[in-house]
Amino acid sequence: MNFLRHKLPGIMLCTLIAGISTLLASLNAGSFSFEVIGAPVFAILIGMLITLFIPSLSEHSNLKNGIKFTSKKILQWAVIILGFSLNLGTIANVGAKSLPVIISTIAISLITAIFLMKLLKVDKKVSCLIGVGSSICGGSAIAAAAPVIGADDEDVAQSISVIFLFNVLAALIFPALGHSIGLGTEGFAVFAGTAVNDTSSVTAASSTAESIYNCDGILSAAVTVKLTRTLAIIPITLILAFIRTRNAKKSGSGGTDFSFKKIFPWFILYFIGASIITTIVGLMSNSPFTAFYNDSFITAAKWLAKFFISMAMCAIGLNTNIIKLVKNGGKPILMGFCCWTAITIVSIVVQKATGIYYTNI
Repeated sequence: MNFLRHKLPGIMLCTLIAGISTLLASLNAGSFSFEVIGAPVFAILIGMLITLFIPSLSEHSNLKNGIKFTSKKILQWAVIILGFSLNLGTIANVGAKSLPVIISTIAISLITAIFLMKLLKVDKKVSCLIGVGSSICGGSAIAAAAPVIGADDEDVAQSISVIFLFNVLAALIFPALGHSIGLGTEGFAVFAGTAVNDTSSVTAASSTAESIYNCDGILSAAVTVKLTRTLAIIPITLILAFIRTRNAKKSGSGGTDFSFKKIFPWFILYFIGASIITTIVGLMSNSPFTAFYNDSFITAAKWLAKFFISMAMCAIGLNTNIIKLVKNGGKPILMGFCCWTAITIVSIVVQKATGIYYTNI
């Protein structure tokens, strides 16, 4: 009863806004699909706008606890559910070829973020989230890293906003760019899978590319590369947890009770477990159960994960001061641009070096 009384109203508010955001993301304006923007971005923007006009709403006694629960716990649930969309066997077979590109782009994004954090004096947590979000998988990576480094809602909102800006630009620009610079169809799939963050934007860019190249198969290959990148969530969160523990113990800022166990991202173990379940089902012989799992269940899991992320982004938006966000946004946007540019260049260079650049599906 305490849960219903203290948390349910806030959760229901976030659910309603996530539903509206999902509807908005399904609309088209002429040839432009709002799916490129995505429901999570609509949700965080609506949340920030509500707080701008009704500043006290997120602090209302009937809503506060539910909004906080949504921004923390439901965000972690979204990452766990995302694991069901990852078949480790398929990724090992198809994604292995793109592994050098993936590792290189992740490395250059993190190095760029660290360098600019020191040069521009950007907040450490925001820099970390922008670097991780740019290099791995946008909002999902930010969702996984935020609780590990102790980032607050404004840090997450700042990072998501930056990632969203360049994600949309990439989805709009990359199909024509890839074709104009002579990328083969497989080369473009790897390019889209490594240089575009959100899955919906990878889908949008790859679908457009299939029309430009007049070739099927780019979409499925790009999404597989993208899902291979998603697995980097696991080592990144563990490394961040280790670094935070070491720094806290070194400085003594965490107190005597601070421990690795307390900040260990336990939800990542469930994420791995979900991936293993899907991998095991993929090894089973065809049956009504495997058909249901691979078609209906995984589709539903992907939708639910995205909806939960939209709910969490709404909650984060409700706790964010958009005016402060805009005032402090210059340096993070510059950092996001540099990470995005570095990833784009490195993806192309490594593809040329490994011979993927001109290959076709």
